[in-house]
Amino acid sequence: MKMKALMKRKVFKITLTLVLCGVGAFLLISAFKPESAPVPENQVVTVQRGDLTIDITASGNLALSVMEDLAFEMSGTVEEILVEEGDSVEEGQLLAKLDTSEWERELTSLELALLQAEINLKNAELALEKAEEGTETTITGDIRTTTTTDPKDIKIKELQVKLAEARLEDAQEALEEAINASPEITAPFAGFITRVNVSGGDEIKKGTVAVTIADPNKFEADILVSEIDILQVKLGGEAWVQVDALQGMSLPAEVTHISPTATIQQGVVNYKVKVEVESLEEIMQEQQAARQEATQNIEPGKLPERLRQAIEEGQITQEQAEEMMKQVQQGQQWQVPTAIPEGFQLRQGLTVTVSIIVEQKNDVLLVPNGAITSHGRQTYVQVMSPDGTIEERAVTTGISDWQYTEVISGLSEGQEVVVLQGTATTPTTAQQRMPGEIIPGMGRMLR
Repeated sequence: MKMKALMKRKVFKITLTLVLCGVGAFLLISAFKPESAPVPENQVVTVQRGDLTIDITASGNLALSVMEDLAFEMSGTVEEILVEEGDSVEEGQLLAKLDTSEWERELTSLELALLQAEINLKNAELALEKAEEGTETTITGDIRTTTTTDPKDIKIKELQVKLAEARLEDAQEALEEAINASPEITAPFAGFITRVNVSGGDEIKKGTVAVTIADPNKFEADILVSEIDILQVKLGGEAWVQVDALQGMSLPAEVTHISPTATIQQGVVNYKVKVEVESLEEIMQEQQAARQEATQNIEPGKLPERLRQAIEEGQITQEQAEEMMKQVQQGQQWQVPTAIPEGFQLRQGLTVTVSIIVEQKNDVLLVPNGAITSHGRQTYVQVMSPDGTIEERAVTTGISDWQYTEVISGLSEGQEVVVLQGTATTPTTAQQRMPGEIIPGMGRMLR
């Protein structure tokens, strides 16, 4: 009995030890257990005014839009090619020429042919006149008057005159064409040579393409637009081209072609759209003109309207504006930072992102998309009152992009709305991106 009691006491101690260890482990785990993630609260944003742009975006590659094949206007032997591929040329510069000896011989031959045609016409006209007068000359020189004239003979001679006139016109045209044709090829505009097809000594025919020239300032890009969006694209529509290799630089462009036929790939229907990019030279000229305009009629101690607007929109700081004004007052050139690096040149094949502007509204009331709810056909927002209460209010909305929605009625600038939980919005301002931004810190203000 005593042995059993000892055994029970030992088992009890072991069990108690295990229980205490389990409780300790539980408490230790609970102490280090991370707290549950806090439930995100609804975000409150202020209704502000801004610009809203709806666009269609797609990727493409730049291509030279102005290229011209330059061909010889006559046949002959190539005497000299004065350029190579990649050479830059000026307008009117001589590029290639033929041996003129063959051309000179051809001119002489055409001049003789024209003279002969004139003689033939004169003879035909004299023969017709004699037939119509009804006279003929004998071998001895006596003139004998006939009483009748064969109508068929007169008809034949009239046709001979018409034939001689046609041959004379052909001879004149051939000579004029040869005279106007040049044995030389010159550059029709400033550009660079992309291809040379002939060499000195080659025998060529009329119309043989000698060189190809391209304008380095004219580029275009082809993109594919879905069948859903293509109805919104219009010829002459505004577009912007973002060069992927140079972030922050967008160039103005214009829609110049919409393919009437579809491009179908794996059952997906798209349409090819071409946009032409405005040249860098023209852009810089416009910027310079805008700078000059902005510096005119400056009141002492007062910033121009353009600069005040840029400060309000957060495009530049007050310090930057004052420094610009200081430079102007000191008679210095107004230096504005530009997104186009000095010496930068667009190149064929560069990857670009094209944005075709479908609709654009400026200075409208904007709220984040997450603040909009719908019940049936009516849309609502949750308005935060000054006392902290929330009111559901019906609003009329307009256009919308991926981040903001235009509010036409139902809200006022400065009111606060609630962005519902789970609909994150990063910015707390209604200022939108400017698709045409080409000058950092200045947006499109200078355009």
